[in-house]
Amino acid sequence: MTPCRLTPLSLTSSSAARTVTGRGSTWNTLTPSWFNTNRTRLPELSPQPEWEDFADAEDYLNDEERFNVTDRLVVLFPRIDVEPADGFVTEHELTQWNLQQAEREVMHRTQREMDVHDKNKDGFVSFAEYEPPSWVLNADNTSFGYDMGWWKEEHFNASDADGDGLLNITEFNDFLHPADTKNPKLLQWLCKEELRERDTDKDGKVNFKEFFHGLFDMVRNYDEEGHNSSHQFDDSMEAPAKKLFAQLDKDGDGYLSDVELLPVIGKLHPSESYYAKQQADYIISQADADKDGRLTLAEMIDNPYVFYSAIFNDDEDEDDYEYHDEFR
Repeated sequence: MTPCRLTPLSLTSSSAARTVTGRGSTWNTLTPSWFNTNRTRLPELSPQPEWEDFADAEDYLNDEERFNVTDRLVVLFPRIDVEPADGFVTEHELTQWNLQQAEREVMHRTQREMDVHDKNKDGFVSFAEYEPPSWVLNADNTSFGYDMGWWKEEHFNASDADGDGLLNITEFNDFLHPADTKNPKLLQWLCKEELRERDTDKDGKVNFKEFFHGLFDMVRNYDEEGHNSSHQFDDSMEAPAKKLFAQLDKDGDGYLSDVELLPVIGKLHPSESYYAKQQADYIISQADADKDGRLTLAEMIDNPYVFYSAIFNDDEDEDDYEYHDEFR
């Protein structure tokens, strides 16, 4: 199985060198010249790391200006092997490491965004300060994407947990990354957005047909081990879909409201924790030579491509990938 959304392990305990193309092909040649040459091949869904992030990477360069994989893994191993520090990296330890790196990177990006939008530099962002995307200014409510609510005041207000009309760094982080929030108002906003998107007949609720052709497949992908998003619908799936629909339809009216979508919103919008575990499972499945469910330092060193190469294989279409980058 080829996993989705994997990117390299951090070489500098930051976002320094997380994008590499071709498994096993270029993981050990991350130099500024390589990056500049291959920049156009990298995904554009998120900003690329700044070169100041490479400040500490020089400690791990060899005479050929290539990253010394072994030295970096030796440094990282005891940082990951902590619960307990017994010479083995477990799935839980690797998941926690992935999650910590992801949260660090996300907050770093949030701070950069806040520096842009906090016009008066008071440490908060008001809705007036947060400018909508430029295309909105030249669009009307019939334009494609105009009704998407992520840039609207309702989303902003849902992110404002303390209701003071301003977003602090935590609230602004939730605003930019609502899938990771614990704010009930923002989770409810996500449910409303999901309903709006799936409600094809615009009656303000989701019927079974609308649920089956979209939402159910997403929930099933989350629950299934393979997480293969290319499932084909068939009649055999209608029975389990109806069962789940009935479980969610608490008032039994044959429709799902935004409130009734809340139990599965975490599966429709997976959090960083989900991807951290998914990627940890993949890494262990590839590098665990003795199949004991954990990794030794030797196993990690023997499988460097697992930790340092992204999944952008030369024989696959980049457009088929959804870019996600918490494993660095």
